Amino acid sequence: MSDRWYKHAIIYCLDVETFAGSNGDGVGDFVGLTKRLDYLAGLGVTCLWLLPFYPSPNRDNGYDVSDYYGVDPRYGSLGDFVEFIREARSRGLRVLVDLVVNHTSDEHPWFQAARQSRDSPFREFYVWSDEQPPDMHEGVVFPGVQERTWTYDETAGAWYFHRFMPFQPDLNITSEAVRREICKIMGFWIELGVSGFRVDAVPFLVETKGVEHKNVEDPHAYLRTFAEFLSWRQGDAIMLAEANEPPEKISEYVGDGDKMDLLFNFLLNQYLFLALHRQQSAPLLQGLDMLPALPDTFQWATFLRNHDELSLDKLSDAERAELFAAFGPEESMQIYGRGLRRRLAPMLSDQRQLQMAWSLLFALPGTPVLWYGDEIGMGEDLRLDERNSVRTPMQWTDAPNAGFSTAAPERLLRPVIDDGPFAYQKVNAAAQQLDPQSLMNHVERLIRTRKQSPEVGWGEWQVLASDLPGVFELRYDWRDGTIITVHNLADRPCRVALDLGSADAEALHELLSDQLYDAPADPGAVMLDSFGYRWFRYDGMRHSGEY
Repeated sequence: MSDRWYKHAIIYCLDVETFAGSNGDGVGDFVGLTKRLDYLAGLGVTCLWLLPFYPSPNRDNGYDVSDYYGVDPRYGSLGDFVEFIREARSRGLRVLVDLVVNHTSDEHPWFQAARQSRDSPFREFYVWSDEQPPDMHEGVVFPGVQERTWTYDETAGAWYFHRFMPFQPDLNITSEAVRREICKIMGFWIELGVSGFRVDAVPFLVETKGVEHKNVEDPHAYLRTFAEFLSWRQGDAIMLAEANEPPEKISEYVGDGDKMDLLFNFLLNQYLFLALHRQQSAPLLQGLDMLPALPDTFQWATFLRNHDELSLDKLSDAERAELFAAFGPEESMQIYGRGLRRRLAPMLSDQRQLQMAWSLLFALPGTPVLWYGDEIGMGEDLRLDERNSVRTPMQWTDAPNAGFSTAAPERLLRPVIDDGPFAYQKVNAAAQQLDPQSLMNHVERLIRTRKQSPEVGWGEWQVLASDLPGVFELRYDWRDGTIITVHNLADRPCRVALDLGSADAEALHELLSDQLYDAPADPGAVMLDSFGYRWFRYDGMRHSGEY
């Protein structure tokens, strides 16, 4: 069981370029990140997920990779990366890195060689068509920004396929040479000390559109190939997949536990926001009920917000419109017709609801994933294009540039948020460390409680029935322990009668709550304030043994 460390992890996602700078050039780097590792360890997270930091023309936030075996010089050197890994390991922090192999940059040497000659060994690395494809305007990922999925290259004398932007030509996953290169890339970073990969755009990675030799019965089998390679190189290394797919397709990415180890729970995330808006548990119950049964080795990755838009594509048109009106009423807050480009704190303006939502994150089945800056309640900058609105520099202090960099403001990679209620002078990590009632200290307490509750990561879960529409109750059982969490999604107090069956209600021991509650006359009764939450352990005992 010990090799499944991801079951009981707390993952923190950050972008090196916007987290912490060290040399005054206005860009974050590995030296700056290394200096902030004590902050991350103090927060209590156990694993860091880094957005792409590879050499890149940087036309898509680093997702247009031009060299898979290096570090963008703006962020430092490969030596700086190795020193960062060493320092992270010394603090008990694992590291995941982005594996972006659905496509490369059009400046990657592979593509440059491929376009020069049809006889190039790299020609098969990409997907080509001699004739103009009739469906070149179908299947775009970024409506309103992206026009087509095929582009003609004069030098190559052919059309090449790109599921994303024209400067990101798709790799041909049916090529054995490409699959070997993907394994080499994973092997390289494993040797440098990473604990696994967040695999980008997995549904598009395994698609075979435009490939002439359709000799693959199930392209998802390639995921098993990658998992087998990884297990031989490092037994406890993992793959966390980005696959925003319908429930009936999820098993294709998990298999019998021999493909992806974790998937982001996009479906539940969308129903979670519907529940928060309506202040009712029914959408959450619906989202949980839609999840397929999967092998015990698998784990969902749960989140509130991430580095992309808050996608609402799995909701009905009416539900999506409802959330647009509630959380993004201005057109500038919406993106691609399917999502919101806002951070968490501005959407949940009631501090009590915000804190309750954080408690829900750690109480839901799966491994929680945090987006940098959300732990202090950072806001978004809607003046920035597309998804960059939620990728502003980390707000460390009330010093110039939020303590992110000593560069002149005009040299910053992106401007810091310096006006309004989320300005860095008001919202920063230094101030919140001194305030016991701050959001950051609240998140730290939640992380500590979750780490002391292995039942939530490892155990069997069930929803406990409630007659109150705003109450959401979960029970976890693992080995000889039981955890029960109760959340009030409504803005009015309530009294909940826990259904413990034959259990003794007096054996409940409170682990966490939004406030101190008087003991009720009825031991089975639980009082909740508006947007209140409470965590209980049934036996009050910690567990020994292997997690």
